[in-house]
Amino acid sequence: MGEKSFELFPVAASSIAGHVDALYAYLVLVSAFFSLLIAFCVVFFAVKYRRKGDELPKPVDEHSIGGMVLEIVWSVIPLGLSLVMFAWGASIFFTESRPPADSLEVFVTGKQWMWKIQHIEGAREINELHVPVNRDIRLTLTSEDVIHDFYVPAFRTKTDVLPGRYTTEWFRPTKIGAYHLFCAEYCGTKHSGMVGTVYVMNEADYEQWLSKGSGEGSMAEEGQSLFNQLGCGTCHPSEINKQNGRCPNLNGLFGTTVELNDGTKVKADEAYIRESVLYPQAKIVAGYDNIMPTFKGLVTEDGLLKLVEYIRSLGPAEGMPSSATPVPTQTSGPQPPAQPTANSRAANGRAGAAPANRAAPGNQ
Repeated sequence: MGEKSFELFPVAASSIAGHVDALYAYLVLVSAFFSLLIAFCVVFFAVKYRRKGDELPKPVDEHSIGGMVLEIVWSVIPLGLSLVMFAWGASIFFTESRPPADSLEVFVTGKQWMWKIQHIEGAREINELHVPVNRDIRLTLTSEDVIHDFYVPAFRTKTDVLPGRYTTEWFRPTKIGAYHLFCAEYCGTKHSGMVGTVYVMNEADYEQWLSKGSGEGSMAEEGQSLFNQLGCGTCHPSEINKQNGRCPNLNGLFGTTVELNDGTKVKADEAYIRESVLYPQAKIVAGYDNIMPTFKGLVTEDGLLKLVEYIRSLGPAEGMPSSATPVPTQTSGPQPPAQPTANSRAANGRAGAAPANRAAPGNQ
């Protein structure tokens, strides 16, 4: 890489970066303006109203209209500027908290002191992330040990990576290039060495890189293999074994609402599946007994992500009842045909998957 000129800020290489920079500039300008204004007023009034010899200050009129107007002005104006900061920041926060539905999915596991990254098509990386330009990328992140923080300055995105939980981060890279990746949360003696690189590529180069894969199949296929090794099919109905019914059906559940024995309902998402594997007694599906053993200590975080992706890849099998209630979706007007994405291409290539309608399991 050639020498770079001095840059006050990192390059803005994502769709959200410009909005974050604009808000930051607004905060700096408002802070600088009032800092200078207050400093000027302190000096000006200290000089103008300094006491001269034995001169006594004039008595203050407590009922002065001018004083009341001044107090209202210097209260209302800062309040208005602060509300602008709040509304602007909240808008960016909500945008960054809601990944687009058609985002390309990537799974990230933080570990002292490295980033382990898995693509659903099967490619795996250490401290590197390859993504296509002008595509929405959704990261599902977790940690194997302590709290980490996935930070890409060029994208203006930063998300805590927590042990025992899944967090999400998304971005849309807009410039081809290589960008620094940091851990922004102190995580131990080698925290400063927990760095990496995000490579943004054009679509053709990304597809070529992705085709190399890991040689072990997609994440869904690896999850299916782990599913068989753990003997999950002996109780859970799935596309592999459709006869068992002692535990909830795993077809057609991901993204739906599951009713529990205590009358409450929960969404069958990544966190729900993870909890079902590690703490199966936490949420018992309505109509089923508490018979599932825990797999805590038997499945790694990487293995859990593979199981999640396998269960997500399962489509509803014909003639098999589901223990979940689908979440209603609202549409208005004619809907355009779905465009193929890397996710759908990967789903089409999975063994036993029904890419048109993916799903996941009910806990027990």
